[in-house]
Amino acid sequence: MATTLHDLCVPTVLQRLRAVAGILARAADHCAEIGIDADDLVAARLFPDMAPLHFQVEALKNHAVWGLEAIATGVFAPPPLIGRMPFAALQAMMRTAISTVGSRAPETLDRHAGRRQAIEVFLPLDWTRPDQSPWGPRRLDLTSEDFVLSYTLPNVHFHAVTAHNILRAQGVPIGKGDYLIQFRPHPA
Repeated sequence: MATTLHDLCVPTVLQRLRAVAGILARAADHCAEIGIDADDLVAARLFPDMAPLHFQVEALKNHAVWGLEAIATGVFAPPPLIGRMPFAALQAMMRTAISTVGSRAPETLDRHAGRRQAIEVFLPLDWTRPDQSPWGPRRLDLTSEDFVLSYTLPNVHFHAVTAHNILRAQGVPIGKGDYLIQFRPHPA
C-alpha cells in the first residue's frame, strides 16, 4: 500500500502536538507541586537571542495547522502572532491545534498529492548566510510532498523540541520519552 500525503504528515504532526500538550501538562503539574506560577515559564528561553516558550508553542501550532493548509492554498498564511499569553492559553492552543489537524479528512490533502506549485513562505532572504540575512517572504517551487518534508515537518519538529528543551532547562522533569510519545506501529 502506498503512503498518501495525509499519511505522510498528519500522524507525525499530531504526534508532535500531543507530545507538546503532554509536556505542557507536566510543566503545569510540576509548577503546582513546587509552588510556582506556570505563567513564569511563558517567557523562558534557552538563549537570549532565541524566541521564548510562548513563541515556540505558537509557531508549532502555526506550522502544524497552516503548513497543512498551505498545501491547498499555495500560501503559508498563519494569523499574526499573539505574543506573550498565560500558560493556560498555550495549553488551550495545543488542544485546538490537535483538534484542527486531527479533523482534517484525508482527501483534503491527498487530492493535492504530487501537485507542483509556488508556495510562499517566510525564510532568510540569503540562503548563503541564513544566520545574518533578514527574513522575508520567498516563493518556493515545490510539490506538496516536498513542501511537507522540507518546510512543514522540520518546522513542527524544531518548535516542538525547542519548547521541550526550554521546559527541561527550567527544571520540568521531562525527558526524551515525553518527546517521542505515541509511536505508530504498522497495523497487523
